[in-house]
Amino acid sequence: MKIRKAGIILKKGFKKPRRIGEEIISWLTAKGVETIVDQVTEDMDILIILGGDGTLLHIADKASRHEIPVMGINLGGLGFLTAVSAKERFEALDLLLQEKMTVEKRMLLKTRLLAKPGADSSPAKYLYALNDVVISKGDVDQIVKLRTWSDQEFITTYRADGLIFSTPTGSTAYNLSSGGPIVQPGLPCILVTPICPFMLESRPVLLPPGVTLITQLSGKAHNVKVIVDGRFTWKMEENSRLEVKTASKPLLLISMPKKGYFEILRNKLNWGGTGNKIPKLPK
Repeated sequence: MKIRKAGIILKKGFKKPRRIGEEIISWLTAKGVETIVDQVTEDMDILIILGGDGTLLHIADKASRHEIPVMGINLGGLGFLTAVSAKERFEALDLLLQEKMTVEKRMLLKTRLLAKPGADSSPAKYLYALNDVVISKGDVDQIVKLRTWSDQEFITTYRADGLIFSTPTGSTAYNLSSGGPIVQPGLPCILVTPICPFMLESRPVLLPPGVTLITQLSGKAHNVKVIVDGRFTWKMEENSRLEVKTASKPLLLISMPKKGYFEILRNKLNWGGTGNKIPKLPK
């Protein structure tokens, strides 16, 4: 992947991303790479995100549609997706120009709110999620009833505080906090995880990536929201339906070649509680 033109996306409202962005622009310019700040054009060879995971999530849709690889430099908090640290930035850029970075395909979901049965209105346009699509109850004193189908086969009616549709990438986000499994990003699937289900037998399920999921809000409920990658998007009313399926194009996510998925899990989430003590594989 020859880098001739790079987009630099800065986390808004902070001085550190702009300062480091200026350093990176100077470094890339000296290497003969054209740079553009806070824009995404289809002729870009790379997008460099300076911020946290939220900054990357905000740009994932555009990057995937134009098939532009994304490299995140973490200047935020957790930095699970923006896995390159600030101190590694020039090492990562050098490896990038040498075409030695790892490129992973990360599945996205696409979702839209459908018209009510018998209504004349058109469905909303598709929106895209790298992490998750969440149906969330609005009022504290209510549970929602969500009838859910997979390719026209009825799954169940979830009685819960909400429902999470997650990608493997998003399995370590809200899904994990709600008792869902961790799924390695290389395994394509859609996770369906109820939020605080009323019935104990309501458990997360993993579905193949080719299915189309439909969820209908059953019964009266107030202020039920659809949240796409952390952004409030639509309000669901009685009998309104949400469609969720796999997007046709993945996000191309660039990472350091020496960092494995489970290493990131251990370092970022303290997964397994092993810290830095890594046993050697027995021969």
